[in-house]
Amino acid sequence: MMERAIRVLALTPQGAALAREICRGLAGARCWLPRSQGGEDPEVGAFDNVAAVFQEAFEQSENLVCVMAAGIVVRGIAPYLRGKDKDPAVVVVDEAGQFAVSLLSGHLGGANDLAREVARILDGTPVITTATDVQKLPALDSLAAERGLLIENLAPVRQVSMALLSGRPVRLVDPEGYLADIVRENPGLFIIESKVNAAPAGAGPGVYVGFREGDWPPEWLILRPRNLVAGMGCHKGTPVGELIEFIQKIFRQERLSLASLKALATIEAKKEEPGLRQAAQELGVEFLWFTAEELKTVNVPHPSPQVAKHLGVMSVSEAAALKAGGGELILAKVKGANATLAVARAA
Repeated sequence: MMERAIRVLALTPQGAALAREICRGLAGARCWLPRSQGGEDPEVGAFDNVAAVFQEAFEQSENLVCVMAAGIVVRGIAPYLRGKDKDPAVVVVDEAGQFAVSLLSGHLGGANDLAREVARILDGTPVITTATDVQKLPALDSLAAERGLLIENLAPVRQVSMALLSGRPVRLVDPEGYLADIVRENPGLFIIESKVNAAPAGAGPGVYVGFREGDWPPEWLILRPRNLVAGMGCHKGTPVGELIEFIQKIFRQERLSLASLKALATIEAKKEEPGLRQAAQELGVEFLWFTAEELKTVNVPHPSPQVAKHLGVMSVSEAAALKAGGGELILAKVKGANATLAVARAA
């Protein structure tokens, strides 16, 4: 889950004292108080208009802990709400410090956990109203964030949650066992499907966790682990557009999800190649490289004497993918006009 800065706001002297106490116990928090109460403390953000602080917090994706009436907060943040996958966490605390209410973005934004932490600091009570938490059922959107899984399609979260709340088992395809402990701890909630494509239409909501593309029904929730590494070699000067198009084409053909790609790897001799560096940047993944000596130690299924002649190693794409991933090769070297690509699964 993305770590956000936290603004702790208050309006009154009593609220300000409580806000300072919260900030002392909450990592990443800073107090924001009316100018008349902030004094000369450089650690305190002073404001003249709390509405402007709400706006700025949302624009900068900062979480909010508001020691004030819930109505003030609701009216203040309403113009800036964009969606549960975009909004920061908002927690409201009463001036007596009795309750910390998770008001907005309980799961994806982390407001439920933030409310619990604030309540712990104040020796108060967290108020959590999300249905899955109340009924002690797994919240898959929250679990995905905790485990580094990307939610590809947010809409089915509601359908899956409603099925669980209604006592209807949900089909689960999870070949690598990312949710295995959740299944064990909640017997009867999930029907385990062993086949990746076992998702018949009309069978109700389900969950797929993995890097494979499939013909999933629209009511299935797709969770993507970042566990693929693409090893790549290319001719000098190959443009970034050609490299990205090649990657996209091969991933599409092999039914691999680009959302699961975590890194692009190559040999040290290619580390300054602009096309490779820009491809990694545009795809939003790490760019890794290894020395020829490091790649020589990697056993590959398709060694190339031609590559050895020019770069001193028997493989670039397969060796780099395996070296970076530490797991198994799931796509052997594929040749394009000016590049080669191989894909390994991270250990």
